[in-house]
Amino acid sequence: MVKKVILLIAVLAVSVGIFFAAGDGREEAEPSWRPGDPLEKNLVKIGVIHVSDPKNEKSGYAYAHYLGIEKMRDELGLRDDQIINKVNVSDIDMPAAEMAIRECVSGGANIIFATSWSYMDLCEKLALEYPGVVFAHASGFKHNDTNFTNYFGRIYQARYLSGIIAGLRTATGKIGYVAAMGKDSSEVTSGLDAFAMGVESVNPDARVYVRVIHRWLDPPGESQAAKYLIAEGCDVIAQHCNTPNPQIEASYAGVWGIGYNSDMRGDAPDATMVSVIWDWGVYYSRLVQSVIDGTFTSTPYVGDIKDGMAVLTEFNERLIPPGAAEAVRLARERIESGETDVFEGEMETNDGRTVGRPGERLSDAEIATGIDWYYRNIIER
Repeated sequence: MVKKVILLIAVLAVSVGIFFAAGDGREEAEPSWRPGDPLEKNLVKIGVIHVSDPKNEKSGYAYAHYLGIEKMRDELGLRDDQIINKVNVSDIDMPAAEMAIRECVSGGANIIFATSWSYMDLCEKLALEYPGVVFAHASGFKHNDTNFTNYFGRIYQARYLSGIIAGLRTATGKIGYVAAMGKDSSEVTSGLDAFAMGVESVNPDARVYVRVIHRWLDPPGESQAAKYLIAEGCDVIAQHCNTPNPQIEASYAGVWGIGYNSDMRGDAPDATMVSVIWDWGVYYSRLVQSVIDGTFTSTPYVGDIKDGMAVLTEFNERLIPPGAAEAVRLARERIESGETDVFEGEMETNDGRTVGRPGERLSDAEIATGIDWYYRNIIER
């Protein structure tokens, strides 16, 4: 009997030891590869977390990331089975997002691209748990010193150029802008401000009317906001939201539009003059190649119109106003050469304040996180 008790105690002790060693089953064993070391190309595996269906052209934002991943795959010669696309992963449902990322890692992913700002804190947490995985998230600002980085770009430069087209096109002097978020989102607000500055540079009397829908993805809300702005007399509809719905509403109403995320001329060929888009493939190829080469660092990446990350699409020649192409070309040359930029010097807000400093430009960090004001020609609706 004593021997049986001793044996039972020993078994329990071993079981308890195994339980505590295993934890909840989520801890990763010591990784065989760490970011910063070279990795054979055929061993690369990439998990991509999309907020909607990326293969649907009308998803806009997700579709742009999908095109970027496809471009990277082709440029680097990766196989289809080296990419795991997780689709329709809500960026307001963190348990679901966490499950999607963990499934990618369990499936062998050593690179995670999380394509929404709202995944940022989750990536920060999981990067600590999985030191053998590179985590990169779009549009946020957090990173660590080893395996967690972020990526975005100076999309406001292309926004500014599109504002020139809108300012030259409007006949009513009222330009509408459907915004996913309000002044608390520097990502959205910086683009809107840059657009408004572009408008003012060619049409000082025009005003930009903004309607905020408070959702990153809300197709009905995007349509309703566009309709509201058109009813206000806006004859150009621009947007920072995910779907082509504002452009489609502009087409229905017989007014002009400026798209975002994907080239929306195909969705509304009788309205969309041009679109502001991302070429995410510029970054995706760059990061994956750095992982293969062993040169990866967690330094955040900021692309611009010069390196091709921020893009103004080809013009809809039937719709753009006379003189717009030349005005855009000259402004682009000044930005690309470094002669000028959008956020420089003192700038007046729509509530009468002054921001910025004479002779200085706002830093990338200030633009990414610190723009909580609207430019002076913006009217809130």
